[in-house]
Amino acid sequence: QVQLVESGGGLVQPGGSLRLSCAASGFTFSSYVMTWYRQAPGKQRELVAAISSNGGLRNYADSVKGRFTISRDNAKNTLYLQMNSLKPEDTAVYYCKRPDLTNYWGQGTQVTVSS
Repeated sequence: QVQLVESGGGLVQPGGSLRLSCAASGFTFSSYVMTWYRQAPGKQRELVAAISSNGGLRNYADSVKGRFTISRDNAKNTLYLQMNSLKPEDTAVYYCKRPDLTNYWGQGTQVTVSS
């Protein structure tokens, strides 16, 4: 049974940093592309970043490029999102997702950027 459990969110001031984690289980994590999405209040869910199965290829939304870094530790079955220089517009619930599982979403982790 696939499980993706996000953690690491919280309240942070503008310009601050957070590191999100996603613990994966129930599948061979190292075989899959993984992604981070976010959903801000009143907005559609959007793709933030993606990483290839071995971590060699990474892509980012223009809105986070240069500030966020996606990474993974296949030995620990864990996906990460390092978020630096956070802005109020980064406030959202963040989800990790295996892209081929169309209807599966974890519970997400809330990130709030506010002074």
